[in-house]
Amino acid sequence: MEQQNKNFKLVANKKTRSILPNMFTLVGVCIGLTSIKFAFDGRFGFAVLAILVAGIIDGLDGRIARLIKGTSEVGKELDSLTDVISFGVAPAFIMYFWSLNNLGRVGWLVCLIYVICVALRLARFNITSNTNAKWKDNFFEGVPSPAGGILVLFPLIYSFSELQFFLIENEYLVPGFFILTSILLISKIPTYSFKKIVVPRRLTIFLLFTLILFFGLLLIYTYNVIVVSTLIYLLLIPISFFHFRKLSKKFSHANQDGEDQEDVL
Repeated sequence: MEQQNKNFKLVANKKTRSILPNMFTLVGVCIGLTSIKFAFDGRFGFAVLAILVAGIIDGLDGRIARLIKGTSEVGKELDSLTDVISFGVAPAFIMYFWSLNNLGRVGWLVCLIYVICVALRLARFNITSNTNAKWKDNFFEGVPSPAGGILVLFPLIYSFSELQFFLIENEYLVPGFFILTSILLISKIPTYSFKKIVVPRRLTIFLLFTLILFFGLLLIYTYNVIVVSTLIYLLLIPISFFHFRKLSKKFSHANQDGEDQEDVL
């Protein structure tokens, strides 16, 4: 009798562990949808902040799932659907209410193209994510959807910042950002994923200090920090491209020679 009680389980452990990351994902989609409501009410600053929070949650839910070993196929598909809403549909609506509606049908067409490209990018990611070589996990194929959501919002974010390097009154600038981001999303340009950066133990405290400093500045100078971070990310795209080519040649030669190489970023 005691042996039977020990073997009895009300729910499977893995199913229980998958609840927490899925809850994070659902909270993210709620925040993404709420950003559309803010934009509809003309509160574009809150709409941008909602997308930013959704992006932070999107970065946490997958890591939490892997940390507690709560990954699941349902969570993977749910995360992709959430990304389409939070970083595809929501940014498109925000920018349409802010600027693109002035272009009439052309503005709506630009929004549709962008959302379709987000969906295509996520579909390709779901198919290829488990088939790449291990060292390629350090790179995304194309710009990830959360980064795409911030890129299309860049003109709006820039208008709120104090860093006015150039004028953004040109009516073609916003649709230009949409088209450029759409191309980057479905392109095969490798971009850094920052998934497998190994930090030496002695530098851990400096990493924590840097993260605290970054989020502190983000709280105080929100739009300025987002603008600078976006510009840095754009500069990293060509760097990641050449880095990927270098590693690709290195590992292709290693495979030909039959040598084992370590994961390197």
